[in-house]
Amino acid sequence: MGWLQRSASDTQVTHRDRLWLYVVAAIIMLLLVIPTFIVIPMSFSDSQYLEFPPSNWSVRWYDEYFGSSKWMRATVTSFQIGVLTMLVATPLGTAAAYALFVSGHRAARAVFMFLITPMIVPVILIAIGAFYAFGRVGLNNTITGLVLAHTVLAAPLVMIVITASLRTYDLNQELVARSLGASRLKAFFAITLPQIKFSVVTAALLSFLTSFDEVIIAIFVSGGVNATLTKHMFAALRDYIDPTIAAISTIMVLVSSVLLLATQFIGNREK
Repeated sequence: MGWLQRSASDTQVTHRDRLWLYVVAAIIMLLLVIPTFIVIPMSFSDSQYLEFPPSNWSVRWYDEYFGSSKWMRATVTSFQIGVLTMLVATPLGTAAAYALFVSGHRAARAVFMFLITPMIVPVILIAIGAFYAFGRVGLNNTITGLVLAHTVLAAPLVMIVITASLRTYDLNQELVARSLGASRLKAFFAITLPQIKFSVVTAALLSFLTSFDEVIIAIFVSGGVNATLTKHMFAALRDYIDPTIAAISTIMVLVSSVLLLATQFIGNREK
């Protein structure tokens, strides 16, 4: 147990002093992970109902998922919306974060807080507002409407990630490039963007996952052939018990985990 006496940081705080923090963190992580450990075995059950632990093991619900045109169409729609949201939210959020960071204006902080309010207000309010606004212009049940609504949720995340990255970046490097004749736009793409590209990739990933996992706005705005995977999952859980959703949840966890691990791998290679 000698590690308890070691310093946990550059200060004199030891691991023993932080033991309570480690215990709290372990409990929180356990509570977050337990639902996943329950859902994954349930997806391999042979029962017609959600059963844990499974009495018989089978991959029938994975066959049901991959063999269903309804589920496949919803999956393609979710991926399509996620990618489009990523392509819209990432440049918008990056541009907004950069503009506010370099402006130096006193109102920049207030504008930043205003732009990230979609993260603060309940998503149900955004969903209701989007439903009525899109209803007037015919964007309900469309890919465009979903991408716009999901961009509202994803762009603030991009802004926070990019702003945090810019705070560790020496802006004088860009100023030197501009003093040598480069325009602000050229200096940004040639000097600043290459140094914050890992944060941009991370922000893009978060944008995709925000859209891919979102369900509340999808319930209000999506429908018909443009219904998302999460909306179909919610309907399956609400209207009838379909164990297929356990298999889909497992696949979604796998996709999210692979993307996160890939981002970390890219980040480690950049160091």
